[in-house]
Amino acid sequence: MSNRPGGRGQNPHGLKLTNLDDIWDDLRAGIQHVYKRQSMARKRYMELYTHVYNYCTNVHSLQNRSSSSAKSKKGSNTGGAQFVGLELYKRLKDFLKTYLSNLLEDGADLMDESVLNFYTKQWEEYQFSSRVLNGVCAYLNRHWVRRECDEGRKGIFEIYSLALVTWRDQLFKPLHKQVTNAVLKLIERERQGETINTSLISGVIQCYVELGLNEEEPANRGLTLSVYKDSFETQFLQETERFYGSESAEFLRQNPVTEYMKKADSRLMEERRRVQVYLHESTHDELAKRCEHVLIEKHLEIFHSEFQNLLDDDKNQDLERMYRLVSRIHEGLGELKNLLEQHIYNQGLTAIEKCGDTALNEPKQYVQTILDVHRKYNALVLSSFNNDAGFVAALDKACGRFINSNAVTKMANSSSKSPELLARYCDSLLRKSSKNPEEAELEDTLNQVMVVFKYIDDKDVFQKFYSKMLAKRLVQHNSASDDAEASMISKLKQACGFEYTSKLQRMFQDIGLSKDLNERFKGHLQTNPLDIDFSIQVLSSGSWPFQQGFAFNLPSEVSRFVNF
Repeated sequence: MSNRPGGRGQNPHGLKLTNLDDIWDDLRAGIQHVYKRQSMARKRYMELYTHVYNYCTNVHSLQNRSSSSAKSKKGSNTGGAQFVGLELYKRLKDFLKTYLSNLLEDGADLMDESVLNFYTKQWEEYQFSSRVLNGVCAYLNRHWVRRECDEGRKGIFEIYSLALVTWRDQLFKPLHKQVTNAVLKLIERERQGETINTSLISGVIQCYVELGLNEEEPANRGLTLSVYKDSFETQFLQETERFYGSESAEFLRQNPVTEYMKKADSRLMEERRRVQVYLHESTHDELAKRCEHVLIEKHLEIFHSEFQNLLDDDKNQDLERMYRLVSRIHEGLGELKNLLEQHIYNQGLTAIEKCGDTALNEPKQYVQTILDVHRKYNALVLSSFNNDAGFVAALDKACGRFINSNAVTKMANSSSKSPELLARYCDSLLRKSSKNPEEAELEDTLNQVMVVFKYIDDKDVFQKFYSKMLAKRLVQHNSASDDAEASMISKLKQACGFEYTSKLQRMFQDIGLSKDLNERFKGHLQTNPLDIDFSIQVLSSGSWPFQQGFAFNLPSEVSRFVNF
């Protein structure tokens, strides 16, 4: 077989196509075959594709030969593939309309699950068939449709999109109310504990999403979700609020708040899973917001009342659940923070009051009582309130209040009693004793002391007492550990700055220098022995909390060895 010039104008079967009527019957038969979901051989598929291809290209050359007789309508270019593409496009559109009109007759009177079964089955099959048709018309899409869209013509779509638009107009619009109502009923049955066929819902949702075409710019394949939101989501959210509004009110009438919180928590998780299983992901945020409003925000006053009971009964797990729920509400935690602060304050006052008069002269008992309260509620804030900064602040405010003003400070008639007792407790830890703890345990205890120190208002009073006691320990060589003394000064410096501890550090340094001086003097005595044994401490003026201005006379045993 020889190739002749102009052979491109013939199809593989050697048939010259001159007008649409010559190919339409065979093309329509093939399309009907596709929409009946019957298997199709690849050869037959290529025949249908070739009909479209050869028709467009061959008629284009025919149109060129007769262009002298062609007339322009409204100034538009009607030559060649544009004109023929439009006629083919119209016939495809009419075919789809007729097919769907006949299909509608089978589903118009169906309700509930019957209409869902019909709708999802027909949609799945129609969608598949339309993709096959889109492949058959690929040449029409690439050339005529794209050209029309590029020139700004409205209402022209690729064939698959045309199929979607036709479904929307011919089947979706007449049926969507009963389909949506059936979906909502199915969801409510699931919420009531029934097991449902979720594929029916996901099939409908997938269809609604797919129908959200961007008709203003057909070339833009992005979906607008307009059909999904207008025909399903709006009504779904309203039904969700109605359902949970009724359920929550009834449940609270018959059950304690702690059980309601478990129910609300479970419902919120169910709705999150519902989005994952069969709703569109864009629904998640608004659905969560509506559920949180009706399940939590509307009942905040009940939650606040129950919060105090949970604190009183140490129901930490229920407190954690309440925090997790209420934290979903914008600025919903404010009242819980206030309640927690007042509760810790009251607990602190009560604990110190129980100590009675003994705490006035028992620094360890006083400080340990404070630490017990702080330790308990610090653990609560960490575990039940996720170490939330607002609840940490509530703990700090409460501790500051009861530490600086309580039964002990009132008995002493002095707001400086707390810093004094804390300083005395430090002295008992750092002074030599048969009960001194191990070094690691002592370091941990000093860290606990700093927890209380953080809340002391009058830190200068603490410094005054601490300085006097440190001086005594150093001068009398009564410190349990130089390392522990240095560590405590370092902690105070970190908390209050260099200026706060400058005198304490100089005192500590003076003792170190004096030790070195005495060691050197002892070395000197090896070659210049004396008949007496003594040591001297040289202390810098202005750093030590001792009275000054008295006359100092050397002992006679020493003065005779001094050269003036």
